[in-house]
Amino acid sequence: MTALVLFGGGGDLAMRMLLPSLYFLEHDGLLPDGLKIIGAARSEEAAPEYIAKVRAAVEGKARADDAWSDEAWARLEARLDYLAVDATSAESLKPLKDKVGTGPCTSFLAVSPSLYARIVTAMRAAGLAEPEDRVVLEKPVGRDLESFRAIDDAVADAFSEQQVFRIDHYLGKETVQNLIALRFGNVIFEPLWNNLSIDHVQITVGETVGVGDRWPYYDEYGALRDMLQNHMLQLLCLVAMEPPSDLDPDSVRNEKVKVIRSLRPITAEDAERTTVRGQYVSGTVDGKRVPGYDEERGADSDTETFVALRVDIDNWRWAGVPFFLRTGKRLPEKRTEIVIQFKPVPHSIFGQDARDEDSANRMIIELQPEEDISLTVMNKRPGLDQRMQLQPIKMSLSWGVGGKGDAPPRRRIAYERLLLDALNGDSTLFVRRDEAERAWEWVDGVSQAWVDGHVKPQPYRAGAWGPDAADMLMVRTGRDWNTQDD
Repeated sequence: MTALVLFGGGGDLAMRMLLPSLYFLEHDGLLPDGLKIIGAARSEEAAPEYIAKVRAAVEGKARADDAWSDEAWARLEARLDYLAVDATSAESLKPLKDKVGTGPCTSFLAVSPSLYARIVTAMRAAGLAEPEDRVVLEKPVGRDLESFRAIDDAVADAFSEQQVFRIDHYLGKETVQNLIALRFGNVIFEPLWNNLSIDHVQITVGETVGVGDRWPYYDEYGALRDMLQNHMLQLLCLVAMEPPSDLDPDSVRNEKVKVIRSLRPITAEDAERTTVRGQYVSGTVDGKRVPGYDEERGADSDTETFVALRVDIDNWRWAGVPFFLRTGKRLPEKRTEIVIQFKPVPHSIFGQDARDEDSANRMIIELQPEEDISLTVMNKRPGLDQRMQLQPIKMSLSWGVGGKGDAPPRRRIAYERLLLDALNGDSTLFVRRDEAERAWEWVDGVSQAWVDGHVKPQPYRAGAWGPDAADMLMVRTGRDWNTQDD
């Protein structure tokens, strides 16, 4: 790969995530020899000014991780360049093509998806969409199936499917990839990964922040389209998919598509029973009073800032196993996790006290704020009690490094893995078009069910775990959310 072009190279995503990721890859000697990194944006500034901004953005993160190296920065700085462009104009992109040169180029569109169609059209006309070139698209692409297809059709006119890398940064997280290794690299888990042993699955993506001045975007998308259509369905697919024949990109993505095709549609008749919409009102988070969504927006709105769903997968492996998904803003803690709740033993020989314990095995895959995979099993409580007593113990299954006392490896930015894969042409952790289409189709069905069933957002106090109805979604099935501190 000759060049990596960052459209929107001076924006928040580039400065906060992409360029620090590239520094860490350079620090570890993983960037291809001779790779040029070109920032492209509207801002009229010289390359030295841009590079100074990049250093400021990169150095803080690197020093925080004790990974700053003058030598690594010097190598990255030698790769960096900048050009002010109007990315929607082929004429404006021709000087960029001259900077890229004749070799293959990967272009990362760190800009609003509403510009994708115009940008890729201009790229094709400027010679930046040749057969060996690649394009990386940041989510969300569109706000429903129709708009996704309109944008993606324009992308398909410029690039073949093999050249398109639709990014979901959750798939770059080490723990998400470790889930694949845990399932398919160990004989002890996969035989239990079905409706005979698993009671239910929970997926939670909780955020303490509010929408704030992002409300114009959020008012159009809401929690359903912003988080569930991409991040949460991707996590569900990795938990639920059948073993692929190998790690070839299409083998993995074929199995994910099968899961999405098996999702039971949610109808207007089901919506009240299997879904919850919520919107935060003023409350207290981290000891501070925070405004409600309508206050931030300055007017009343029916946009949901919280959504919880019961999702059923209609296939042999998962028949009868509910998947409970919830995500929201202004929740009590920043938490992203997958909970695999196994069924309890069919009969306890340890008496009523043991039955009263939370005695079922539970696997928790934590993605935020820390990354870890843990398994809770039952163990004998130490002591000389006449009757054997049980206690749950939690074992970490992550970070099996070196020897005793070794520190865990640096927690990598998810974009490091994904940028490296895009540069190497490995699309395993990226989303294929038919996968995105199926996800939008299912999510559009949920949205339509809300319209047809007149399901409005229920208020919840900022700092709470959503509306009371979200708890009832679980309680009516005899289950509870994993919201307690472990």
